[in-house]
Amino acid sequence: MRKLLALALFFATATIFAQGTITGTVIDSEMDGPLPGANVMVVGSKTGTTTDFDGNFSLEVKSSTGTLEVSFVGFKTKQVQFSLSGGSQDLGEIVLEADDNALDEIVITSFSLAIDRKTPVAVSTVKAETIETKLGNQEFPEILKTTPGVYVTKQGGGFGDADIRMRGFNSENIAVMINGVPVNDMENGRVYWSNWAGLSDVTRTMQTQRVLGAAKVAVPSIGGTINIVTKSTDAKKGGSVIASTGNDGLQKFGATVSTGKTENGWAATISASKISGRRFADGLEFEGYNYFVNIAKEINENHELSLTAFGAPQRHGQRETLHPIEDYQRSSRGIKFNSDWGYRNGQVVNVQDNFYHKPQISLNHYWTISDKTELSTAAYVSFGTGGGGGYTGNADLRSVDSDYRPAPYLPLNLDRVVSENAANGADGSETILYDSRNDHFWTGLLSTVSTEVGEGWDLVGGIDLRYYKGRHFQEVKDLLGGQYWADDSNVNDPNRSTKEGDKINYYNDGLVLWEGGFAQAEYSNDLVSAFVSLNASNTSYKRIDYFRYADDGPDKETDWINFFSYGAKGGANFNLDDNHKVFGNVGYFERAPFFNTVFLNNRNIANDDAENQKIFSAELGYGFRNQNLRVDFNLYRTAWKDKTLARSFVQGNQQIFANILGVDALHQGIELEFEYKATDRLNITGMMSLGDWKWDNNIDNVDILAEDGTTVLGTINVAIDGVEVGNSAQTTAALGLNYEVFPSTFLRGDFTYYDRYFADFDPTVRDSVDLQGPFELPDVGLLDLGLTHKFEFGSFDATINANVFNVLDTEYISDAREGNVKDPDYRGLVDSNVWYGFGRTYSVGAKINF
Repeated sequence: MRKLLALALFFATATIFAQGTITGTVIDSEMDGPLPGANVMVVGSKTGTTTDFDGNFSLEVKSSTGTLEVSFVGFKTKQVQFSLSGGSQDLGEIVLEADDNALDEIVITSFSLAIDRKTPVAVSTVKAETIETKLGNQEFPEILKTTPGVYVTKQGGGFGDADIRMRGFNSENIAVMINGVPVNDMENGRVYWSNWAGLSDVTRTMQTQRVLGAAKVAVPSIGGTINIVTKSTDAKKGGSVIASTGNDGLQKFGATVSTGKTENGWAATISASKISGRRFADGLEFEGYNYFVNIAKEINENHELSLTAFGAPQRHGQRETLHPIEDYQRSSRGIKFNSDWGYRNGQVVNVQDNFYHKPQISLNHYWTISDKTELSTAAYVSFGTGGGGGYTGNADLRSVDSDYRPAPYLPLNLDRVVSENAANGADGSETILYDSRNDHFWTGLLSTVSTEVGEGWDLVGGIDLRYYKGRHFQEVKDLLGGQYWADDSNVNDPNRSTKEGDKINYYNDGLVLWEGGFAQAEYSNDLVSAFVSLNASNTSYKRIDYFRYADDGPDKETDWINFFSYGAKGGANFNLDDNHKVFGNVGYFERAPFFNTVFLNNRNIANDDAENQKIFSAELGYGFRNQNLRVDFNLYRTAWKDKTLARSFVQGNQQIFANILGVDALHQGIELEFEYKATDRLNITGMMSLGDWKWDNNIDNVDILAEDGTTVLGTINVAIDGVEVGNSAQTTAALGLNYEVFPSTFLRGDFTYYDRYFADFDPTVRDSVDLQGPFELPDVGLLDLGLTHKFEFGSFDATINANVFNVLDTEYISDAREGNVKDPDYRGLVDSNVWYGFGRTYSVGAKINF
């Protein structure tokens, strides 16, 4: 009750004052649609704003007459006179014409950014200004937590360890693109946000398209698509510096510099930053860097090149281990308890940590072939290096009763491990720290051609080619005082005494080839827009194992295994009038199984039964627009067929497994999102999402196979029909206020609510219909507050941002994993393992533009 009263008190403090305002909509003349992010300034003053995603702006002015200057990179600047009547004026549509002499921004057109009142998909967009003001010390994907159908969690809480789920689908089922280039892992589909932790500094737009989306290529998207569009080369000379601080020693510094367009058509933008500190829980120290370079050259009026390179090297401690609630209660650290770190010689040692650097470099070419035909091509390369830590050996470092903790729930006593290993002498270490590496090389080519074939008709087609090689191995990280580590995992050298840096346990390569193509027909006029799209792709897998098989043996390297898939989708948007629109889309597509489904049990055993997953999705939506209100409402239904699961377990002294085929799930729900400009000073946003996500069938008599992959040892059943899909809140809601308390000073509040979160669980262990369903976490509401103040710092424009997250310090569980449901004394949440969300945190930052 106190929390609700505090929330009501905050919202009740908004006082409304009338001011003279100018409103309007900026239109892109070529796209005949809104132009988001355009600059609107009062000539001769520092008063200005930018257009929202729908091209709309509202600007408070101090004079009743004057001139507005409207500008955007690549368009001719336009000046418009205003004269207030009754304290306001609506300038209507302001059309910007393309500037043939400007440095155009190159966009990879294989990914389409949705256009309001035109693209028939459910979409939400976050602009750079929102990221700058509201992200603070949150993880990058948390900026999407007020998006319908989205659930974002920090998981263990390490820097960059956040995870995003959309409409009940995990991250491997959400396509993530940066400037149209896919970044999902080619083997398992996952997205590791720590690889891109610095992207928030250079993001211009972040757009979320749910389920089918507007992407034309066959991206592996079941839940939806996220496209991050970075800054392009700025045609205006200048830059900015940033600095921020926050709880637990957070420090961040950075700068961006742009040369502007030179007389011979060159331009460059460079950005760099450093961030360090600790996260909320214990043992989560981190240090990260971010760099971004974009160099563009206008060759002539028909050709332009753009080179972009960015990366975010980082190292951070992790909290990998979930614990029962009673462990947090017994620990003196409470919800900050982390069992995966300790001390050695008085220095913090992260038993679980992560380090990675994954630069991406792309060369884009834009060619205007004729007035009606354009070609956009991007060649890219990415090479990742790094991995994560762990331990192996006889010492049970995590056990709360172990002597390796001087008292229960205290940090690990690694000094004792070092002493015991040193005492072993010639017998070597009994326990060591290791790194699990996943180095890879990835290159690809995206090329898209579009041509106008008639009044309102366009044809678009393109190719998507990718090559990926992942190298996986463990290496000795720290012998912890011992002389060597005995390893017998390599059949070519079974009795090795390994040193730090040597490979142990496993060593293999995963190779992936992807060849894809698409074709799309589009039609649009003022009232209707529609599209039909076809795509096809071939995914090929190969596995090479250097440890499990003899170097000269026939089983060391597999043949290529191919999976052909295809898809078709279509949709239409109808603008009923200036305020109302309706849209619908429908699609069917297939997706190749992941690498570990094709090669079972980490061996070169090909799964001949593996087949494509099938996805059918349909959606209906309605939108309302007027000068002050935007409302979007949609219904969706996604059927997921032929998902392949694998269960691996130990029987005796061998690793056995079951290959479970034909698992189905049904995800359906409704979503509502709105934005209301209540006054010239007060803006209100909100959303609500109600999901109904359940597994849709049972699988009986699945063979249990021995290590050889052929010998049948028995059968198991999978009983999950009607069981709720876990690991994401099926009910979410948000309400946000942004209020200008004084000129250029904004106070904001965001309240988010989560309910019907069912614990994550392994469907393959549920072999009886008599088992109870996954337990449901308590619902939770969280309040965030923020303040932004814009001012003049000498001759420069400056901004101060302050954010406080979880203001009420609410204690809540953010992630939960089901315990042993077959235990007759199983007590649901009490016996399951959880991570708590962060308590109250804060950050304060400043930015100066020059």
